[in-house]
Amino acid sequence: MGMTVVQKILARATNQKTVEVGDVLEPKVDVAMSHENAALVINQFLEIYKDTNLEPKVFNPENIVIIFDHRVPAESSKTATNQKRIREFVLKQGIKKFHDIRSDEGGICHQILPEFGYVRPGYVVVGTDSHTTTHGALGAFSFGIGATEMASVWVLGAVLNVEVPPTIKVIVNGKLSKYVLPKDIILYLIGKISAQGANYKVIEFHGDTIKNMSVSGRLTLCNMSVEAGATSGIVPSDEETIRYLREEAKVKERIDIMTPDLDAHYDSVIEIDASKISPQIACPHEVDNTRPVNEVEGTKIDQIVIGSCTNGRLGDIEVAAKILKGKKIAKGVRMLVFPASWRIYREALKKGYIETLVNSGAIIMNSGCGCCLGVHEGALGDGEVALSTTNRNFKGRMGNPNAGVYLCSPAVAAASAITGLITDPRKGGR
Repeated sequence: MGMTVVQKILARATNQKTVEVGDVLEPKVDVAMSHENAALVINQFLEIYKDTNLEPKVFNPENIVIIFDHRVPAESSKTATNQKRIREFVLKQGIKKFHDIRSDEGGICHQILPEFGYVRPGYVVVGTDSHTTTHGALGAFSFGIGATEMASVWVLGAVLNVEVPPTIKVIVNGKLSKYVLPKDIILYLIGKISAQGANYKVIEFHGDTIKNMSVSGRLTLCNMSVEAGATSGIVPSDEETIRYLREEAKVKERIDIMTPDLDAHYDSVIEIDASKISPQIACPHEVDNTRPVNEVEGTKIDQIVIGSCTNGRLGDIEVAAKILKGKKIAKGVRMLVFPASWRIYREALKKGYIETLVNSGAIIMNSGCGCCLGVHEGALGDGEVALSTTNRNFKGRMGNPNAGVYLCSPAVAAASAITGLITDPRKGGR
């Protein structure tokens, strides 16, 4: 019996010819990523060495990446102190892949990893963030772990007790209609299989629609695979993967393509006709509470967010700018735009997208996760409604359990900004 992509990756990471679903392994880790929660990992890391005479030392500083993005700039003395402690730790441990709060290297962790070429096909990538699934877009087995697990990775260079997951094959064929974007595909899929439909499984994406999709769109698909309960999402590496890594991430080293065997076994196969998908909306307070945009058109909104690790890339900002060009955001509506990285911010400036959005009335925020979490930017008031390109709409998201969040694509968000109501972008603004 052949192997899926993830089986092949895990076989490589454990020096075995084959692995089977259900095997429990300890694969070596190629990339171990944390953000501000590295402060928690440091606590657990030092605890491991507590009763030894050994000097605390990470297994390989080259494999560790730490990125500040959740609370940037620091919103409290506690956060600032934790960030200071992390800076001291990375200096002492010789961790070079550290991205501080700077406009020449900063951004959201799930954008920085691909943007700087840290992720490659066939890698095992772990991160102390549930949306680490994002990096499957580059053909890696990428998944989230807790702080205690990460501490053991820092010591051992491997992640313990990984059960080889079954894989769901999702085949997407057909041409997307105008203003139907990758975000609509993943929202449609989550609505179809539910928020638990892929629990402890991998979603492997195939089909002509995926083959013709940019890495940017694939990142969106894999980012939100976790919202269907998936351990990881993955797009088998291909020519587009290589193009992105060579041209955009500037990777010069060898890149290995890894694809599933023709006789690989899948837990199930789901086929989607992309041409029949319309713009989708996930209604409060669950991501799988999805429906076509026309079913919720006319819903009044108070705040619009474009950005995050899901939809803060250059193409997302471009779509919004083109829809809003020469138009104004409706009175009574505030629109916040969070580029996923400072590199994207600079590119959007060069191309005039930022100017267009500002002229429309949008507020351009620094690159980070603040508004998605409602930590210290863009929190909602009681009874307010947000329309957002982020990945979660649970009660309490954006800082207020007494508010509601709808999820959508950048096209829906921009069209709705013009009217002040949830609007189908295919019909245009006012």
